[in-house]
Amino acid sequence: MALDDRANNADALLKEYGSTARLVIYLAAAPGAGKTRRLIEEVRRLRMQGRDAVLGWVDTKGRSDLERSIQGLPRIPARTVRLSERTFEDFDLVTAFERHPEVLALDEVAHVTLPGSPYANRWEEALALREGGISVLCAFNIAHLESVAPIVERLTGYPLRALVPDHFLAAADEVVALDVSPRLLRSRLRSGKIVQGADVDTALQHVFSEAILETLRELLLHAVDTVTVPNVSAERVSTAVAFVPSSTPIESYVERAAAVADALDLQLEVRPVGKLDMDELEAAAAKSGAELLSEPIDPQRLDINQLRASLIVLPNGQAARKLVNRSMERDIFVIDPAQTFLADPLQPRRLEDRPDRDAQRQRYGRLIVYVGAAAGCGKTYAMLDRAHQLVNEGVDVVAALIETHGRPETAAMIEDLEVLPRKIVMKSGIRYEELDRDGVIARAPEVALVDELAHTNAPSLVARKRYEDVLAILRAGIDVISTLNIQHLEGLNDTVFRLTQTLVRETLPDGILSLADEVILIDVSPHTLRQRLREGKIYSPERAERALSGFFTIENLTALRELALRETTRARSRERHRVPFERLLLCVGPRREDEALIRRCSQIAARLGVEFAVAMILEPRDAASPELIANLRTEAGKQNAAWRQETSSAAPRRIIELARRTPETVVAVAATLRRPRWPQRNAFARRILDAGARELIVLTRR
Repeated sequence: MALDDRANNADALLKEYGSTARLVIYLAAAPGAGKTRRLIEEVRRLRMQGRDAVLGWVDTKGRSDLERSIQGLPRIPARTVRLSERTFEDFDLVTAFERHPEVLALDEVAHVTLPGSPYANRWEEALALREGGISVLCAFNIAHLESVAPIVERLTGYPLRALVPDHFLAAADEVVALDVSPRLLRSRLRSGKIVQGADVDTALQHVFSEAILETLRELLLHAVDTVTVPNVSAERVSTAVAFVPSSTPIESYVERAAAVADALDLQLEVRPVGKLDMDELEAAAAKSGAELLSEPIDPQRLDINQLRASLIVLPNGQAARKLVNRSMERDIFVIDPAQTFLADPLQPRRLEDRPDRDAQRQRYGRLIVYVGAAAGCGKTYAMLDRAHQLVNEGVDVVAALIETHGRPETAAMIEDLEVLPRKIVMKSGIRYEELDRDGVIARAPEVALVDELAHTNAPSLVARKRYEDVLAILRAGIDVISTLNIQHLEGLNDTVFRLTQTLVRETLPDGILSLADEVILIDVSPHTLRQRLREGKIYSPERAERALSGFFTIENLTALRELALRETTRARSRERHRVPFERLLLCVGPRREDEALIRRCSQIAARLGVEFAVAMILEPRDAASPELIANLRTEAGKQNAAWRQETSSAAPRRIIELARRTPETVVAVAATLRRPRWPQRNAFARRILDAGARELIVLTRR
């Protein structure tokens, strides 16, 4: 790298990270998730970059693999404290300040310090270090978070002595989730890597039971999602706001708003309008997973341009009519305050929920998917790491298809695994190397590793997409471990475009995550991803520079990370919001861009679990191209939507008549692209409401 390139790279890093010390927290669901190893790896990585990083306090618990990993790394010597004729070791804050490294790793911050420290808790020492100009990498388990501890104590029956206050988590510059499946944690427990052998059975029945571990994972992702707030423009944030009016059934109103917000992958904020029963509103918000902003507000006086929300939910009335009549970069859901309809969604049942589950399990393998926010987050490395642990346990594992992308760390992880040959396909003079699913099935391993689940196969193969090959392997009774970047989920195509302004063309159905037995998040901060990109660990130098200013911006990566957190939680949750209506009727016009609107509305309907139909009501004066109409009808057919086409001089009224033929139908229309000007007609959405629509969804065009 040339000298001027290095200078530019350093300038970019300084601008991105700032000159102040940082606090980075690695948060895990339970012991054994790899917190200590992650801290050690980060210190080693930073030192390879030439930064002064040291180990402040790590407890290897006598594990030989961790002892080997810390060899050669500088450490802050522990201080010794004598209590009751016994000698104990603890982190030495005074020596750390005297040494004053650039970065210090501090494990187990949910620890009460021994006498001799100026602070009572290790988390306080971490804050003092950052205040003193030293960046801190630290870690603890979610059970020790002050707001989570009471829940964990009720689940386990054991009190937690050392706690970390919520404000410590909120004070962090970065919080990274270390997500590990309960099966893997229980396997590590049985191998003696977490507690002593005599305590294994007790731990398996209590703290390490699958039910408690799953609850801890949910609490972990929720905590990280809460502190992960993207710094993006108002219309691109992953937030919805619902204005709840007085004299309305509060619980059903909030739940109906939350269902639409959930379908759009948005976190709902609830704001009261006028005088409401705040206790009832708080309970309704908590039940729907929404956040209550208790200060009453008048939506008619609110500056919508300053509202940080991608979806606005408000009651049918004067404010709604005014809002839908203007050009907006946000979606709108107009609710009839008197409507209380809620029903269970129409959705395919999960494989493991079928009545013949045991019979199915004899034929189907298990699917485990490692999910990340973007390329380079470490999904393949995590998959290979798990493969090695399985091999050590005597499991027959093969690498069916692994993409190393030239990364030496990943390539080194494959060396001790059996690698199956790829299927070579020649088409139009181009050589393709693809997954040989027939070879995998013939080899019949217990577990097959298949990278990049959303990959599009070479032309002429039986399966168009790699996930179809994976389904065939699962049907043969072989377990599959695979990887996926969150932006490739088909149902998120619109959401990803809204967040990143990038259209992802290589997608796979959302149902693949519903089918998965385990969905594990590989969480990495945007700063770390961009640094890996600069180091050439993701793309070539030329492509990396384009990515840094394109898809891999801090804004995009932060938004995608939040999306990955929520989708991982969604995939593991068996409970979904009840649907606020049973059918979505989209009204389109003879416009080419409405093909994309049909696709977008279809995705929303699918995520809600409701029926979907498309109507085109032409006015007599409309001059519509037959070819364009045919394309729109074809697109509706592709989305399995019923198509209705008519001509009427009163299109809004006719739309409402069609909607009311099927009970519990809500009309959807595109947002207007112009400002209302006299003597022009009102926007079509406004005319729909004026014609008598009780509820309406207005969608922005992407």
